[in-house]
Amino acid sequence: MKSKIRVAIFAIPTILGLVAYAFIGSSCAAAPGISDPDAKKEAVVLDIMMSILNNVHFRPLEVDDNFSHKIYDTYLKRSDYGKKILLQSDMDELKKNYYNQIDDEIKVLSFDFFNRSTIIFNQRIVENKSYIAEIFSTPFDFTIKESVELDPDKMGYAKDKTEMKDVWRKYLKYQVMVRLNEAKKEQDKNIADKKPELIIKSDVELEVDARAKVRKTQEDIFTRLEKLDRTDRMVSYVNVIAGIFDPHTEFFNPAGKDDFDIAMSGQLTGIGATLQEKDGYIKVTTIVTGSPCWKQGQLKAGDLIIKAGQGDKEAVDMAGMKVEDAVKLIRGKKGTEVRLTVQKPDNSTLVIPIIRDVVILDETFAQSAIINQNAKIGYIRLPGFYADFTKEKNSGRACADDVKKELEKLMNENVEGIILDLRDNGGGSLFEVIKMAGLFIPSGPIVQVKSPSQGVYVYDDKDGGSVVYSGPLVILINENSASASEILAAAIQDYKRGVIVGSSASSFGKGSVQNFYDLDDFPSQNTAAEMQPLGSVKVTIQKFYRVNGGSTQLKGVSPDVQLPGYFSFDEQGEKDLDYPMEWDRIPSASYKGWKNAPDYSSIIKNSASRVEADPYFSLISKKSKQLKREKEATLESLYLPDFKKSQAELSEENKQFKPLEEPISMFAISMLSIDKMMLQGDTSKMARKTDFLERIQKDPYISEAANIIREEK
Repeated sequence: MKSKIRVAIFAIPTILGLVAYAFIGSSCAAAPGISDPDAKKEAVVLDIMMSILNNVHFRPLEVDDNFSHKIYDTYLKRSDYGKKILLQSDMDELKKNYYNQIDDEIKVLSFDFFNRSTIIFNQRIVENKSYIAEIFSTPFDFTIKESVELDPDKMGYAKDKTEMKDVWRKYLKYQVMVRLNEAKKEQDKNIADKKPELIIKSDVELEVDARAKVRKTQEDIFTRLEKLDRTDRMVSYVNVIAGIFDPHTEFFNPAGKDDFDIAMSGQLTGIGATLQEKDGYIKVTTIVTGSPCWKQGQLKAGDLIIKAGQGDKEAVDMAGMKVEDAVKLIRGKKGTEVRLTVQKPDNSTLVIPIIRDVVILDETFAQSAIINQNAKIGYIRLPGFYADFTKEKNSGRACADDVKKELEKLMNENVEGIILDLRDNGGGSLFEVIKMAGLFIPSGPIVQVKSPSQGVYVYDDKDGGSVVYSGPLVILINENSASASEILAAAIQDYKRGVIVGSSASSFGKGSVQNFYDLDDFPSQNTAAEMQPLGSVKVTIQKFYRVNGGSTQLKGVSPDVQLPGYFSFDEQGEKDLDYPMEWDRIPSASYKGWKNAPDYSSIIKNSASRVEADPYFSLISKKSKQLKREKEATLESLYLPDFKKSQAELSEENKQFKPLEEPISMFAISMLSIDKMMLQGDTSKMARKTDFLERIQKDPYISEAANIIREEK
């Protein structure tokens, strides 16, 4: 059943992708018998996506039985990760009929496996919902000595409905036991504290309350499952197909692409409210400072949005609506009006007109502070390598420009060194990281990029040899620093421009470049205008390599100084994802190291001595061992006395870790003078900035980075 789906393409690839395609035919003709418009659209999406993947992906794959096996395994695992929906008989049926057939379905644009699995899922969801209602109808008996396995990887599928019902009974009993134990502890504390007007409840009453709360949570989960329509499930299925090529190749429906653009640019066009589903309604949870609804003033956190109307058009009732669908009604073009009918906490209703505008999510942008630890040191936090990927030029912010501004502000404060914090920074724009590296390096290559069609291309620092900041530099990374973060850290390390400090053996290990392709730009012979928009596919088209020739794929960047980490026992990364690409090496680029390279051997030795004597890092090491132990202990007792005992022991053990939540007394944090001046009068932004400063002062990794800066001087 081997076959590569191919299509004729007329285009010259650019570095980041293809300029255009002309689809003049495909071996994937329309699936026979498809007449439903939605089914036709699904077939067209699959047709175009597979054509793109097999022509531009860095690692095209044979669509064969092995491909089919991967789709089967991955889709069912992701759809029922907890093994609380499908029976073993369902797995047997699906495997018998589809395990070797999904590749053949793809070739004729058929969705038989998806359709049959969806029918089974829906049937089991109805059955499981009835089990849960029955289970919750009577109290749980916590005097029975039994246990529950919480790790799905150690569980099999239930062999029949009776066993499935017992799986749910034990799982729900555990959830109720956890809540019951917490409620009992809280009541005992309130009694000890002599809290006024305290209503003391019996254990029976506490169990009833706990059972009701868990029941409500589970009912909400099943309500969300029941609200999943075919489009939701189809997006997940098509995404599994795309993900077989590599973990970062994804299909996005139009709304999903909008969300990606918002995450990358830090801005959206809407009203500036965060929403969630609450008891069948859409609840406002936060208001973004400076946003249209903040300026309008009437919409508040806690309001329930009952209806949404576009201008003077009739409003749409939002009861029972998914939050994703509600967002579609509320977002819109800049300058247009949305009228929200809201219910206030006092049950009064109000129609609120709001003019949509660009909403800036300022927490996604670079921000800085000053650390005073026997020296004045600058600190910059960069959450992501953001850029505006929309088609409007100069319509948003870019991280390289923002970091440059923060560097200049810090230098005006006469700092003696800079810490650039890239922890938990998942990456972003390739071009932004190249520009940012040029802020610290005078000239030379920053990263090498390899594509199947064009070979290796070297990206150089293009700023004419200028350096914005030439002083001591530390880059902070962890196991979640990925992609663009790894490009910057690797360049700084290869040039010996600064010291890379991390809390894990390596960074994430994502060494690939993706590009978006709008499916509407690639019409197949079966596309009709009314089908659009079809969505987009994010495709891995290149791999990037350090200037020394090594890939960061899988291996990531190893820090010069490794500090104890909370999760050092279980470091996650690219290697733990499904179907990652392999590590390899290419020839080194030509580059000259930094003339004032740090004394790494001395820095590493002195840091190790400080860490060994540091009580914070000693506690972190102990906490890591505890987390490892707790992660491995997945078989939980459902006998309440045993559970209470183990939880009491854990609570007592955790008391020693309280200092990790307190500010570190060795250094002080302050706001930049210019920031303080600009935030005067804006209480909301000032409060968020204060919270940012307080988090820094509780961070021993930043404290040790400051110590290393002092040694670099």
